[in-house]
Amino acid sequence: MSDLLRTVRRFALCLVAFIPSLHAQDRELLIYCGITMVRPITELARQFEQVEKVKVTISQGGSEDLYNAAKRSRQGDLYFPGEPSYRNRHLAEGLLGHYQTVGYNQVAIVVPKGNPKRVKADVRELLRKDLTLIVGNVESGSIGQETKRILDKAGIYPAVVAKAALMMPDSRAINLALRRGEGDIALNWRATAFFPDNVPHLDVVDLDTRLAEPQALLLIQLTFSRQPELGRKFIDFVASPEGQAVFRKYGFLDNRAR
Repeated sequence: MSDLLRTVRRFALCLVAFIPSLHAQDRELLIYCGITMVRPITELARQFEQVEKVKVTISQGGSEDLYNAAKRSRQGDLYFPGEPSYRNRHLAEGLLGHYQTVGYNQVAIVVPKGNPKRVKADVRELLRKDLTLIVGNVESGSIGQETKRILDKAGIYPAVVAKAALMMPDSRAINLALRRGEGDIALNWRATAFFPDNVPHLDVVDLDTRLAEPQALLLIQLTFSRQPELGRKFIDFVASPEGQAVFRKYGFLDNRAR
């Protein structure tokens, strides 16, 4: 065998040995996750990492902001907005593919612990003159979108926006403002009030589900994902009984709710 042939064979063997290591490095998922669902998704991502020997990175924020970030960068694998309207609105752009419903959330009135102002289960309580009101921004996060839908249905959205003392970008910011004493009442995703750091400070006043309907949580695959099989496997894991137990732990309704 010539020296040249031996050299070529050695190079080929080295290349074959190197390919699996490249593949292993590429086993990484990037998830764009709405603020409200970060807790359960983070816990499930850590479990998935251990089983699949992959790295899962979570980019969190308002649902609309996250979609725009994914659209600009063309990087990432999964998109997890806080309500289904984001899929409906952006589907025609071709970036959103396979998905599963992995739970439900719904909006409620959220107040400081003990409900000191005796807020009733009626959205018109938001207009009480003695209450400082906090609402979500319709332009940035799912809670703003859902707030508008509910209050439009009740015929009071413009009046509520005009009265609001604070307009916040997402569910986390709303709860932090309530905890700091900057408001007496807000509409927010009810599950967030059951997170361990919020339970000592916040209470929920549930609304009639005919007005505040449970909203599906859709875990959606991005069509430009470089890890489509791995992404589908993670979606299936979140939708599994094990994944749903984690969602229930954080105050969400599971995927059998509707």
